This record gives sequence, structure tokens and C-alpha cells, in this order.
Amino acid sequence: MIKIDYRDARPIYEQVMDGIEGLALRGALPADTQLPSVRQLAMELSINPNTIQRAYGELERRGVIYAAKGRGNFISDNAAALRSQRLNELGEQITALAGQARSLGATEEQLRGWVERKGESRT
Repeated sequence: MIKIDYRDARPIYEQVMDGIEGLALRGALPADTQLPSVRQLAMELSINPNTIQRAYGELERRGVIYAAKGRGNFISDNAAALRSQRLNELGEQITALAGQARSLGATEEQLRGWVERKGESRT
């Protein structure tokens, strides 16, 4: 479900957040799916429960999850809106990067090739 990389420079709570948010945005965790309890997930990932609590709190603030008093944390039903927002953010980043590449002399053909590579290595 969620993988923690101790070599990653990001704090662990951010990695937990990114993992849960990614699963929700891709539809792997549909709306109203109950998340593991703070203690359960902390034990599964072998990390401090306070770290999970911080991640859950931030995810709730972002609208990715909601808390039901006495029942736990659940995936929010606004994943489509969050997905659309994230895609818009990525589109803005791609546009900015394309502008930078053009200013360095990249051709439209090069830009298309980079986009169409779909994550393949640059060898």
C-alpha cells in the first residue's frame, strides 16, 4: 500500500501523505474506504503513530480524507475534483518547463519526444 524510503529527503509523514493521496487519486482507494487506524498503520510501517496522525491531519485539511468521530478516517468523495486540480497543477508545471526548454533552444519535436516517452530513460 504505502512504501517508506528512508533515503528520501522528504519527511516520512509527507511520504505517507503522498502514498495515500496517490492511491485515492488513482482510484485504488475509492470514496468512503476506511483507512487503517493510526496505530495499525504505524505498526505496519514501523513508524511512530504521531507521524501517521500528522499525515492524516494534513490529508484531512487538504480534503483527501475525512474523520468520522469514533469510526476512523475515510477517503473523501471529492477525488475527482482533487484529481482535476492536481492535473491542472501538473499542466502548469509542464508549460513552465516547456517554456524554459524553448528558451534554451529546444524544438517542438524534442518537446513532443520528451512528453511521449512516458517516463522512459534518457539514454
